[in-house]
Amino acid sequence: MSLLNCEILDLRSLVAVAECRNFVRAAHQLNLSQPALSRRVQKLEALVGEALFERSTRSVRLTPAGQQIMPLVRRLLDEIDTSLLGKMALGERQDGRIVLASIPSATVRFLPSVLEQFGRDYRNVRVRVLDLSATECAEAVRTGAAEFGLALPVSSDADLVFEPLYNDHYGLVCRKDDPLAAIDKPRWEDLVGLRLVTVHTGSGNRTTLDAGLAPLNLDLRWFYEVTRLTSALALVDAGLGASILPRLACEGPEARDLVWKPLQGATIFRTIGVLRRPAVALSPAAHRLLGLLCDAWRERGRNDTIPD
Repeated sequence: MSLLNCEILDLRSLVAVAECRNFVRAAHQLNLSQPALSRRVQKLEALVGEALFERSTRSVRLTPAGQQIMPLVRRLLDEIDTSLLGKMALGERQDGRIVLASIPSATVRFLPSVLEQFGRDYRNVRVRVLDLSATECAEAVRTGAAEFGLALPVSSDADLVFEPLYNDHYGLVCRKDDPLAAIDKPRWEDLVGLRLVTVHTGSGNRTTLDAGLAPLNLDLRWFYEVTRLTSALALVDAGLGASILPRLACEGPEARDLVWKPLQGATIFRTIGVLRRPAVALSPAAHRLLGLLCDAWRERGRNDTIPD
């Protein structure tokens, strides 16, 4: 199999269809007619010797062969965008600005190192990060205030697509001198009757947590309710009570004096991923930044372990 005999737009067509899961939206994104887009995909399928998409009346999805070739195609496009040819296509200036929206806990872990790597290729491109709630992230992407977002899934929305990247588990967070910290393997039942800190009802984190707790039928005492995860950490650090928070939220400097432990008996997690508008193409610089962030998240997922 060789991709050397295809055009760059052929490769971009493949990625666009995979991301949009719809030929009409992908054609609009690339400013192509649908027949022209179909011909480019068929050209790639002829080179590969297998179908790359399963097509139905409602959706389009990658075949096993398409899933196998997609990482190679993305790497090729990344190399092209950061090569001399890519720089010439950008007018050799590489200036401009990228705006991304993110829930705060999604930026703490990877963003500094990713921006350092991104800056080596796009030294003149400024990056603005909007630290927002999951709902606010979705709205920023939907309205075009951000090119893409790192957030939680949204309800069915034709204007947005969500690509999952990482499952972030909920667990107990408490002070090191809290009696709960001395329990080797705390259970959800150990929290019954205690004053607990939580985020407000209606937030994406609380909705996920409540849905996961429902089968346990536990009467947990949510005594202090805040808006942000960082505020919850501050109350825990002040000794006002323990909390149940995602692991990533406890990896920032606000939690350096706290303990995070998984809870036995039920596994509850939130899914962090990428929010995008399928009908809008990313700039080469934004595409590169998004690719670096996705690679970092997937690497974390491959190497991640949850303590027993």
